[in-house]
Amino acid sequence: MTNFWELPIEQLDRAQWEALCDGCGKCCIHKLEDEDTGAIVPTNVACRLLDRRSGFCSDYKHRHAYVPECVRLTARNVRGIDWLPSTCAYRLRAAGEPLRDWHYLISGDRETVHAAGISVRGWTVSEADVGDLENHVIDREL
Repeated sequence: MTNFWELPIEQLDRAQWEALCDGCGKCCIHKLEDEDTGAIVPTNVACRLLDRRSGFCSDYKHRHAYVPECVRLTARNVRGIDWLPSTCAYRLRAAGEPLRDWHYLISGDRETVHAAGISVRGWTVSEADVGDLENHVIDREL
């Protein structure tokens, strides 16, 4: 029997799709576009709704009421979102690649994403605590 996360993403039901999220929190990091090159550069600033310890949205169900620009990832749009981190389970599966060993569906433990240093835990600040995002650009690949 095939594990649901090994199926093509178009075959996943809503619960299975949501379960792909590894809780890294990187998609909730503010990014800026370099005006000269068009490159997307990450900051260390997280959305105010991100629980920076768990890596999950603190009000996922109602997030669009507070953050209207929050992008809802779907099987239809995920391949076209180039700012998703290279480690993102949605991005990996959309490309037909396997989940990484630290993903909780493989390891059985939600903490492995943090232990592997993949998540935002420990290096981000909340947008509520910062002013100018340009002062928070980081030299780190997401």
